[in-house]
Amino acid sequence: MFELKTSYVFFGTDTDALQIVYCEQYPQAKGMTLEQALELMDNELYFGMMMVETGEADAFITGLYTKYSNTIKVAKEVIGIRPEFKHFGTMHILNSKKGTYFLADTLINRHPNAETLIDIAKLSEYTVRFFNHTPVMAMLSYSNFGTDKEGSPVSVHEAVDYMQRNYPDLAIDGEMQVNFAMNRELRDAKYPFTRLKGKDVNTLIFPNLSSANSAYKLLQSMDMDSELIGPIQMGLNKPIHFTDFESSVRDIVNITAVAVIDAIVDKKKAGK
Repeated sequence: MFELKTSYVFFGTDTDALQIVYCEQYPQAKGMTLEQALELMDNELYFGMMMVETGEADAFITGLYTKYSNTIKVAKEVIGIRPEFKHFGTMHILNSKKGTYFLADTLINRHPNAETLIDIAKLSEYTVRFFNHTPVMAMLSYSNFGTDKEGSPVSVHEAVDYMQRNYPDLAIDGEMQVNFAMNRELRDAKYPFTRLKGKDVNTLIFPNLSSANSAYKLLQSMDMDSELIGPIQMGLNKPIHFTDFESSVRDIVNITAVAVIDAIVDKKKAGK
């Protein structure tokens, strides 16, 4: 049995003691004065993430009334990226009549190079398994399997090459257009050499933020029977998750459930 801490934060006298504690701890790691840290702790993002960082809270959900750019900056600064990665990302889960699909990176990395796409692919593989699915991954572009030797397809192709060499048992291939990713028969007939032969893709890695963000919002607006869950954070050291100003009550409940599961898994890993 794991007990999750629930914290209700009211800025004022109820949090003065915690602010002092955080301000004493934060400068030691960040090389700033106590006064500078005190000013930061008046910001709910810094204060809330310090609660998670110090163990006073198990997870933090933000974004409804804050800019993503600010949230991302503070998360990297206070919580940090997992040491085995240089980047973090987000994923949306699409539950539809056709099945469950995982889309990444839908929020963080604007113009990922090959190194960033590799991290996104590795994080996506871990996250899909976290939700008890076996990843079958297509890395998307406007070209197929090296037909375009310039621009963004080159980065995608390099990322695929790295993933296939280093993870020989992982079902991943690309770069490919989305219609080939989503249509197994079409893909197998046209490109029978792929590592995805005979498999139905459930994980889509987009070449940049514009395509990923536009894709999930297009799907959301066109099919009211489908449910999108996200953005689900991948790659930070602790359970920090995001919402946005368009989030419904159901969206917030879904992200809260993900954050709780994330926190429980975190505790299990730490042996707590």
